[in-house]
Amino acid sequence: MNAIQALSQIEEQREFEFTDKDFKFIQDFMLRETGISLSERKTSMVYGRLARRLRRTGLDNFKDYFYRVENDLDERVAFINALTTNKTQFFREKHHFDYIVNTMVPEWQQQKKRRIRIWSAGCSTGEEPYTIASTLAACGVLTPNYDCKILATDLDTQVLEVARNGTYGIEAMKAIPDLMLKHGFIRGKGKKQELLKVKPLLQQAITFKQLNLMGNWPHKGPLDAIFCRNVMIYFEKDVQQKLIERYWEKLASGGILFIGHSESIGQMGSRFENLGQTMFRKP
Repeated sequence: MNAIQALSQIEEQREFEFTDKDFKFIQDFMLRETGISLSERKTSMVYGRLARRLRRTGLDNFKDYFYRVENDLDERVAFINALTTNKTQFFREKHHFDYIVNTMVPEWQQQKKRRIRIWSAGCSTGEEPYTIASTLAACGVLTPNYDCKILATDLDTQVLEVARNGTYGIEAMKAIPDLMLKHGFIRGKGKKQELLKVKPLLQQAITFKQLNLMGNWPHKGPLDAIFCRNVMIYFEKDVQQKLIERYWEKLASGGILFIGHSESIGQMGSRFENLGQTMFRKP
């Protein structure tokens, strides 16, 4: 069986009719509303996730479902939630957090800097901002001596609820260094022994907020660090460049932009100091 025959067989097995026109509507909607670009190779993934929405809403065709998406704000949110990707883990790309410990915090201490502002853009279920917070806690930054605030945002409202709750499976412990585990997390007891709970100290330092990166940004004052890792890969190149320009504008002088290992800052490279390992300093 060749690839075309296999695709035809898959389409025949689909519960709901799903045409090229339907997929084009989804592509255009997501690009317009969120900046996210969906390639044709994600057709099956898109169908599978939205077919669940059709069943949930009791609709039997995509035309009626798209009408609801355009006219019902709650379903529009559910639609976008269904199509966003939320892969993450604690201490992903650990060298970024080593840089906080070994370079950023010592510089703040030398400068007697007390106001710290950090943004986790595309925070998903919270592992990234809690990693940032536990790193800062281990360095003594989450104390009354500092005014430290972390803003954590995501487009997906469902993952933000998970993040706010701050409860994870015990397997998450494997990625967390002992020192950060001690300062930031509590292992459950009894029936909850398979759970890991974030300490209130970390939760109090973080504000979780729903945010579309294509819209207005709420920040007041310059930022000392922006984490936007493995987010821009879902955007078109021109959108990526616009985001990086806006990040540059939001960063304080000396502020650091952290991006994912498969991402680049393109034309903005001339405006940043490249620190290596996908870290960039605003002069």
